[in-house]
Amino acid sequence: MMTEIPVQQAVGRVLFHDITRIDPGKFHGRAFKKGHIIAPADIDTLLKLGKDNIYVLNLEEGFIHEDKAALRIAKAALGRGIQMMPPTEGKVRLMTTRPGLLKINVAALDRINAIDEIVFATAHTNRQVTAKKLVGGTRIIPLYTEEDKIVEVETICRENAPVIEVVPFKKLNVGMVTTGNEVYHGRIEDKFGPVMSAKITDLGSSVLRQILVPDSVPMTVQAIHDLLGGGADMIVLTGGMSVDPDDRTPASIRAAGGREVTYGSPTFPGSMFMLAYIGDIPVIGVPGCAMYNKATVFDLIVPRIMAGERLTRADFTRLGHGGLCLGCPTCSYPGCGFGT
Repeated sequence: MMTEIPVQQAVGRVLFHDITRIDPGKFHGRAFKKGHIIAPADIDTLLKLGKDNIYVLNLEEGFIHEDKAALRIAKAALGRGIQMMPPTEGKVRLMTTRPGLLKINVAALDRINAIDEIVFATAHTNRQVTAKKLVGGTRIIPLYTEEDKIVEVETICRENAPVIEVVPFKKLNVGMVTTGNEVYHGRIEDKFGPVMSAKITDLGSSVLRQILVPDSVPMTVQAIHDLLGGGADMIVLTGGMSVDPDDRTPASIRAAGGREVTYGSPTFPGSMFMLAYIGDIPVIGVPGCAMYNKATVFDLIVPRIMAGERLTRADFTRLGHGGLCLGCPTCSYPGCGFGT
């Protein structure tokens, strides 16, 4: 299928693959693009790139070139909010077209990568992403492969569509209840509310209303009900969630009618986290660490809720592997392994 000829005899031939030039510390990229017609002036450059011979490809029926294969894989896999870039050196990159939550069908991705000569890499699923961000790439290993393998990939993608997508965040009206005698009586300034408001705004939603209450179950329950009646799509309780006996946040959420999904999460920081639902409205008890840590369980869970997911206990148990923040000197979340 491939015929090797001396580069001096290749004038007029069309390159069927990119030729890379690597100049350490200065350049790494294409010297010649696929489809380039070799000219006499190219011979010396090709020799300096180590190309004493050029391979001429004559594909038999049933085989497919690397560029076309990568394009077909990418096209079959991508869903909403993803676009594929033109092939470069046999690889097709997948970029986001909008902000939202990156979702990867990991089981389907595993099946694709189990096919010989096929490779498909992605960023971690359930990550908040921005537009124009690289989140995936695919190619075949050789210059060509059997078309049946690409058809198998396309079948997997069709049966598990989409394999990769960006789900947009919903614009929610978020009610906030800040508990604690010290804040309610004005002894200290509320610093939790502004932090939560900034995170909520960053996700495209807004704070409908913030209610300050003392360490009182009846008053906290009333605040939750007031927010529900006022049109809140989600309720966040701040200022509590500790092992202190005067922390009445979990009891208040239950007394307000919350059906508990979890009280506790295998994540550090953020283990003292609570999620419940009152009807379809998520009610969240946020641990104090969210006030001063850039990334906590709040940043792993709330984007998924705002993308329309209804979470279960199993979603939290899966957080244990990767749920330890390493406390890097400069936080790069979500560009790290926390929560994956």
